[in-house]
Parts: sequence; structure tokens; C-alpha cells
Amino acid sequence: MLEQIAAEGTEALPELIRFLINEAMRLEREQYLGAGPYERTPDRRGHANGYKPKTVKAWVGKIQFEVPQVRQGSFYSDALDKGLLCGTEVNSIQVSRAAEKLDEVLEAWRNRPLSKIEYLYLDARYEKVRMDGQIRDAAILIASAVGKDRKRRILGVSVSLSEAEQHWRLFLEDLIRRGMEGVKLIISDDHSGLRKARQAVFTGIP
Repeated sequence: MLEQIAAEGTEALPELIRFLINEAMRLEREQYLGAGPYERTPDRRGHANGYKPKTVKAWVGKIQFEVPQVRQGSFYSDALDKGLLCGTEVNSIQVSRAAEKLDEVLEAWRNRPLSKIEYLYLDARYEKVRMDGQIRDAAILIASAVGKDRKRRILGVSVSLSEAEQHWRLFLEDLIRRGMEGVKLIISDDHSGLRKARQAVFTGIP
């Protein structure tokens, strides 16, 4: 998904970068303090003191980050400068917490309201995923579009075990449920499952 966003562009990318760097900086502060929020430990080196906004001009535009502050000491996060968290160890609980928050961001993006478009692009790519202890090929259904502003953006993605008609049909119906309308032309390959779903959901659209 991130590769697709980076290649084709979407307004979701700045938000993902903001979230990941903010989370990396928060974890750095926890490690500097030697304790998590409200955690009592003899190894604590100080206390958190909120966040300070900082706007950075990046290649995707201006992004406002929340830089963690501490009450004592001279803590400064390296994550914002380097763009990644390195040189420290992150435990499984911290990783799980970050993953849960990222899931919330991505779920909100996947369910955001859509508006009028003109050209709808439908395609799929296959990635290996672990399911029930086994490595399997999963189909990543992707819908992107061009609107009146002539900019291409990703409308949504869906993970399925195949490109069967029912999977494509549910995906397309969900795009309509989110408010997509005004489609003049659909661009896709001639996969049988996709073709049948397209004909059923978008009757009469070439």
C-alpha cells in the first residue's frame, strides 16, 4: 500500500508520515525517561512534559509533528531528523501499541467519504501473507481515480484470497457506499472476476 501511495500520490501519505514519526519520537522519550506513561519505576530519569508542535517542509508538503518534551534533562528526539527510529531497542508491547494505532489511521483512511470522479482504474497485485500459520498469496484489490482536478489518487484497497467476482463486487459496492459517483470510464484488465463484477455494479459504463 505504501509503495502504491508513493508511486501514485495520495493525500493520505503526509498523515502516515506524521503518525509514524510521532510514534517513533514518543518511544524515544519513553526510553530516555526509562518508564512509560504513569509507570512507577526506580529507573525513571524524569517526567514527560507534553508535546511541542513543529512544522517541517517535506517532499509531500508541510507536515506538523508533535515533538515530545520532558521536564528535566536535555532530551531531543533523533527520529524527526533522521526520519526513522534507530540505535535503540523496541519491545514487543511498544510495537503492538504502534501497530494498533497505525491500524486505526489506515482504517479511517479506507472508510473516508469519497466524491465525484471521472476515470476509475481497477487493478490487483499479489503479496505473500501469513494466514493460519501458512504463507499464502493474497490479492490486493486497488481502486484509483482521476477527478476534475486531473490528479490521480487511490480510493481504496482490499485484501482477498483471490480476484473472484464476489470479492471485486463487494469492493466496488463499498466504493459506492462511501459516496463515489460520476464515473465516465473504467480502465482495467480483462480478468473474468473483475469483468463480471464491473458489469454488475457499473452497468452501462464503458
